[in-house]
Amino acid sequence: MWAVVTKEFRQLRRDRRTLAMMIVLPVLLLVVFGYAASFNVSEISVSVVGGDAQRTAASLRPPFDVKRADVNGDEASARSDLAHGRAVVALVSRPGGPLVLIDGTQLFAAQAAQSALARSGQLGASAQVKILYNTKLKTSWIMVPGLAGLILAFVGTVITSLGVVRERQAGTLEQLAVMPLRPWDVIGGKIAPYFMVAAVDLTAIVVIGKLLFGVPFVGNVGIFALGAVLFLLVTLGMGVLISTVSQNQGQAIQLAVMTLLPQILLSGLIFPLSSMAAGVRWISYLLPLTYFVRLSRAVMLKGTPITDLWQPLGLLALLGVAVLTLAVLRFRRDLAPGSRDAGSKDEVPESVHA
Repeated sequence: MWAVVTKEFRQLRRDRRTLAMMIVLPVLLLVVFGYAASFNVSEISVSVVGGDAQRTAASLRPPFDVKRADVNGDEASARSDLAHGRAVVALVSRPGGPLVLIDGTQLFAAQAAQSALARSGQLGASAQVKILYNTKLKTSWIMVPGLAGLILAFVGTVITSLGVVRERQAGTLEQLAVMPLRPWDVIGGKIAPYFMVAAVDLTAIVVIGKLLFGVPFVGNVGIFALGAVLFLLVTLGMGVLISTVSQNQGQAIQLAVMTLLPQILLSGLIFPLSSMAAGVRWISYLLPLTYFVRLSRAVMLKGTPITDLWQPLGLLALLGVAVLTLAVLRFRRDLAPGSRDAGSKDEVPESVHA
C-alpha cells in the first residue's frame, strides 16, 4: 500500500495544474465568500429632483448616497434616472409629500431602501413609495436574465474547451496542420456549431422564463441579441484558448471550471456588486458575465435603449477581440510542425508514475 501512496504523491506533484486547483480553489472560495458573498447593501445611489431637492438631499443619511440633486427636475426625469441606471432610488420633492421611486431590478438594493425608509422614517409618513420594473420584487425576474448569460458561459467555455483537446487526443491535430486552413478557419469551424447550440439555449431560457415565471421582455430584441453575440464570442474564445493550453479533457474541464466560478460569484448574478469589498469588486469588472448580466436585465426588464448600453457592449466587444486574438495566436502555435511533440514533453507516461 505504501508503494501506491508514494506513486500517487509523485503523480500529484507532477500534475501541477491539479495541485494548483486543489490549493488555489479553496483559497479563492474563502476570499470570495469572506469579502464578496453578502446580500447586505451598504450604499444606495439616490437622485433627488424637485423644488425642494437641495434640502431633501441634505436630510438623507446612510445608506442613501445622493448622486444628483436637481431643483428643476420632475417625475419624468426621476424615472429617466432609474431607467438609465444612474440611480437605484429617485426622490421627487412635491407639495403633498415626496414620491419615492425604486428600481426593482436592483433587488437587494431595493429591499435595503425599503427597509431603511421604514426604519428611519427619514421622509416622513407622507412619502409615497413606488417600485418600478419589478413591482413585486420577484427573485425570478432578476435571475432569469442572469441565468441566460450563465448558460451561454457554460456552453461557450466548458463545452468548447473540449474541441481542440479532442483533436489532440484523437491524434488528428497533425491533419489540421497539413491542411490548407488558416487558424481563423479552424477556430471558426469549431465554434460555429456551439454558437448555434448556445443561441437555441438562450432562446429557450428566455421563452421558458417568460412562460413559467412571467418574466417580461420590454426592450429591443436586436439589442439583446447583439449583447448575446458579443458575450458568446468572448466565452467561445475563452473555451478555445483553454483547449489550446490543455493536454487532455480533464485539464480543460478544470481550467474551464476555474474561469466559470469567479463569474458566477462575482458578476452580480447572485451577490450585488455594491455589497462587495473594494478589494474584490475590481475583479468583477474584468469578467464578461458582469456586463451581460447588467445588459440583459436592463433590456428585458427596463427597455433601456442602446445609447445607455454603450459601455457594456463596448467592453464585451473589447474582451472578445482580445480573447479571440489570443486564441488564434495560441492555436497557430499548436498547428506549427512539431508543436504537439513539444507540448507532450510535459506529460509523464503512466509507466513512469508507477
